[in-house]
Amino acid sequence: MTAKGPQKVSRWYFGGLASAGSAYCTHPLDLLKVIYQIDMRTNLSMWQLAREIVRDDGLTALYSGVTAAVLRQLTYSTTRFAIYELGKQSEYGKESGFFGRVVMAAIGGTVGGFVGSPADLINVRMQNDVKLPPAQRRNYKNAIDGIVRVWREEGFRRLFSGASSATARSVFMTIGQLTFYDQAKYTLFQTGYFTDNIGTHFLASVIAGGIATTMTQPIDVVKTVMMNAKPGEFRNIGAILRHIGKLGPVGFFKGFVPRFIRLGPHTVLTFIFLEQLRINFGIVQTQAP
Repeated sequence: MTAKGPQKVSRWYFGGLASAGSAYCTHPLDLLKVIYQIDMRTNLSMWQLAREIVRDDGLTALYSGVTAAVLRQLTYSTTRFAIYELGKQSEYGKESGFFGRVVMAAIGGTVGGFVGSPADLINVRMQNDVKLPPAQRRNYKNAIDGIVRVWREEGFRRLFSGASSATARSVFMTIGQLTFYDQAKYTLFQTGYFTDNIGTHFLASVIAGGIATTMTQPIDVVKTVMMNAKPGEFRNIGAILRHIGKLGPVGFFKGFVPRFIRLGPHTVLTFIFLEQLRINFGIVQTQAP
């Protein structure tokens, strides 16, 4: 699904590289989103939260857990993008249309969400550390140290705590981002006013970011609370839902604005990086899918 004429397609690992670069750039926004969802104060804005963090722990605290964020993208996004791209470039992908791409995105999101769960768990914990009293902080040195310590101290299965919600979120995220990005780009090409350039990539990625945020927000709130919970804090998913529901229906959309402020730029940067990798280092194909 590209503009007319000979085009280049992405290599399978470009999505992971693009997502990792984007995650590094937008990490402070992701950190604020995670802490905002966990904080049960109803009169706190994202900007007040940012001031509290910088006041208490310094400006560098906004990059707490960045190694886990990058590792997560190198596992989670490399997997989901690779499955989607390889499927899209297959004969089935070229003939399947929008529904077929939704199916491929769902498969990629399912596998990617599970593969990325350990790094996602460490990412959430490292980000939340800055809001805990010093005596209660986990103080992981980096993502690998966090994974090793969780395995040793809490058991291997704990690394996949929240994997179900992370995988569900990943399915909707991948559909919202990848499928709707391709569809938005195709629709823009069809108007005759857009070509394969950075302006088109920007507009299509903004559309995809908005759709992905709306589709995944409730799942993301549940995932964040589940992964940050102490062992035995919640008996089951129902207890987590009741905990979040104390704020009413709005609790499941808590952090929507800061999340879109984070996910919007993240989606835009991911696809801009991805398209630049594709244009400069991609594989030439003579016939558009």
